[in-house]
Amino acid sequence: MIRYITKRLGQGAIVLWAAWTLSFILLQLLPGDAILIKFLDPSLGLSGDQLAQIRKVYGEGSPLWQQYFSALSTVLKGNLGYSVQLGVPVTEVLATNFPQTLKLIVPSFLLAVGLGTGLAILAWIPALKALRNLLLSLPSLLVSLPVFWLGIVLIQLFSFQLHWVSVINPSPIGGMVLPVLTLAIPIAAPLAQIFMRSIDQVRMQPFVTVARARGLSQQRVLFRHVLRNASLPLLTVAGLLLGELIAGALVTETVFGLNGLGQVTQQAVDSQDVNVLQGVVMISAVAYVLINLLVDLLTPLLDPRLNIFRGEPR
Repeated sequence: MIRYITKRLGQGAIVLWAAWTLSFILLQLLPGDAILIKFLDPSLGLSGDQLAQIRKVYGEGSPLWQQYFSALSTVLKGNLGYSVQLGVPVTEVLATNFPQTLKLIVPSFLLAVGLGTGLAILAWIPALKALRNLLLSLPSLLVSLPVFWLGIVLIQLFSFQLHWVSVINPSPIGGMVLPVLTLAIPIAAPLAQIFMRSIDQVRMQPFVTVARARGLSQQRVLFRHVLRNASLPLLTVAGLLLGELIAGALVTETVFGLNGLGQVTQQAVDSQDVNVLQGVVMISAVAYVLINLLVDLLTPLLDPRLNIFRGEPR
């Protein structure tokens, strides 16, 4: 087990390095200059020599390859650099705003899993056979909804038309209802699609036919034999959707005006604050690596036939 975890952590380190390197290259290619955006204001009265000195302090005056290795060595020491616009360490910016984003991500993910699994189970309950076609087609509709559009529609419907939820000076809990729904619905749709397809495949397996031959009701076969065996792809896809969940959270925060990484990212894009943008990328990459490692460790609990620690079936 230790050997397997060490191997996966090594692979995760490579993923993190690749994500950081790619983001560094792409952000350096963007037009704009964070130093000029912040310090070129005539009211500051800075001379050309002073601007050059500021560039040197932020490492902007050296060749690109030197900036890369200097920034990489700094990151390996746990330092993400300084925000040009805010003048504080990037780690401080992320530590201040990430908990706010986490408050949105966690309930949204739990709700998405609940909606996705619930919709898939409802589609195969014998008593709801008349609604099966509608339930099976619903995820295809939901998965195509853009997050920003869905957020605007929910605000218009539940806040302005029905007056159920206020988006103007809401309570701490009430202010999270629509953002959580906005983020959860598009994530729940692919989970429901995968779970429905997996249930359909498992229902055709020989052990399910044997269970039916023993006289078990369809509902008991579904809940006792089918769902557990069909949940493995759901767990895998849930881990893969984490990156989309974080990206959706950034958009959702912008739509609803919430404080968090979404607002920080928007401000960093406007000001070309490269260090902050790379910090946001690294948070997403670290979360992706950790969640997928957790998924790999939980896989044998759902399917005892797998033994990932030995790399061979039991």
